Amino acid sequence: MTVHIYNTLTRKKDPFTSIEPGRVKMYVCGMTVYSDAHIGHARTYVAFDVIRRYFEYKGNTVLYVQNITDVDDKIIAAANKQGIDPLTYSKQFTDRCLADLDTLGVRRADLYPKASETIPEMIQMIEQIIQNDHGYVADGDVYFSVESFSDYGKLSGQNITEMKKGARIEPGEQKRNPLDFALWKKAKPGEPVWQSPWGPGRPGWHIECSAMSCSILGPTFDIHGGGMDLQFPHHENEVAQAQAATGQQFARFWMHIGLLTINGEKMSKSLGNIINIKDLLHRWDAEVLRMFFAQAHYRSPPDFSEKALTDVEKGRERLYRVKERLQEFAQGASGKEVSQASLQDLEHQYLLTIKEMQCEFEAAMDDDFNTPKAFASLFEFVNKSNRFFEQQQNPNPDLCQYALNVFLKAGMVLTMFQPQTHPPLKKQQDVLTALQTLLQTYGKTLQTPTIETILQVLLDARQEARKKKDYKTADDIRKNLESLGFEIQDTATGPVWRKK
Repeated sequence: MTVHIYNTLTRKKDPFTSIEPGRVKMYVCGMTVYSDAHIGHARTYVAFDVIRRYFEYKGNTVLYVQNITDVDDKIIAAANKQGIDPLTYSKQFTDRCLADLDTLGVRRADLYPKASETIPEMIQMIEQIIQNDHGYVADGDVYFSVESFSDYGKLSGQNITEMKKGARIEPGEQKRNPLDFALWKKAKPGEPVWQSPWGPGRPGWHIECSAMSCSILGPTFDIHGGGMDLQFPHHENEVAQAQAATGQQFARFWMHIGLLTINGEKMSKSLGNIINIKDLLHRWDAEVLRMFFAQAHYRSPPDFSEKALTDVEKGRERLYRVKERLQEFAQGASGKEVSQASLQDLEHQYLLTIKEMQCEFEAAMDDDFNTPKAFASLFEFVNKSNRFFEQQQNPNPDLCQYALNVFLKAGMVLTMFQPQTHPPLKKQQDVLTALQTLLQTYGKTLQTPTIETILQVLLDARQEARKKKDYKTADDIRKNLESLGFEIQDTATGPVWRKK
């Protein structure tokens, strides 16, 4: 099937075809690096990571560009407050922000152009805008003339007449129209400065993305994306600048990510509820966080809470249990295609289950990257797999290997089943402390206690209690371990534990 994408530009789901067959060019607005990366960033970049992965799943190559805004009013103010060079300041936070996303398990973009390194391209685009009568110089500043661009407001659905009512000119600005916006700002004390045809200064914020995307991907490319809050004025201004300069269509598809709320409230500095990625990773596994973000449709506003993460963690364990069972049953697989002639009746039915899951997963993702439905297809597969395991003794290894391959391939699109990049330190320490206390309750000690060694000692203690017919102690150990998130399963070879 063809992927259909909700295009902000047309306000409907449009069938997607790339300009170059088999190659998708995608530009996503990146971070303004004046502070550490927070979970709002995580929300956006996990969503676009999933989108890129699905294009690759469909056999495409993807050129993914994400800018770094390293020159900006907030950066300059923060750097001046600390008494350091703004570009030195932003370099530190660029490295920190990208490292935080690495630790979260978000794949890096292919290119990260920086504003400070793309000044010549911005100046060239501004010159084209002025030459095409869409911009003007005013005492060292350069402004874009909004009324000169007839399509202004088309992306965001804004009405210029209505916008004028609330617009005003700030002190020091020499605009012809209150709606006009800066392409170039003349130099001010304490700011980074570059030379230009209009005198020393620095670029406006909006021009950088237009110049970067056009210079790297061409004047017309496939997808431009970012957070919902960037739709206006940033993305609207990008369209105006790029098309005023080149005379060609800019991005063909526009995708906007729903903004995150925290316990039902908007995330903002004024509310003091901004949570940095690195702080959250000390309490939660990176995959749990990615799964929380990936389970929400990219256009929806997910609500972040500790309870939501707890629920996601339980769901993740269900996925992993089936993965582990399939790996166990696939031992001894021949590496060849499944021979249907060798399958029993239940195995034939399970083969259909695998194919149904794959079809449902792809149908969900083809429909505007509907990740909630995609996850639902995986969980339904988990339910049917568990029933199959109960009914079928020693299932066909090749069949189980095939199921595992399909399951993993779909899960990886949703950022699942990656190597653990960062253990939830605080949470693990809390569990270890609780287990040590429990160990002492039953009169046991260990010189070098770890979660794994303590659990084994407690399982041995439970077995001893059962042999002595002390079923109360055995039951207490099981219940205490369950309260800490561990499930005990009695097997023919002895008890084993799993994370719940």
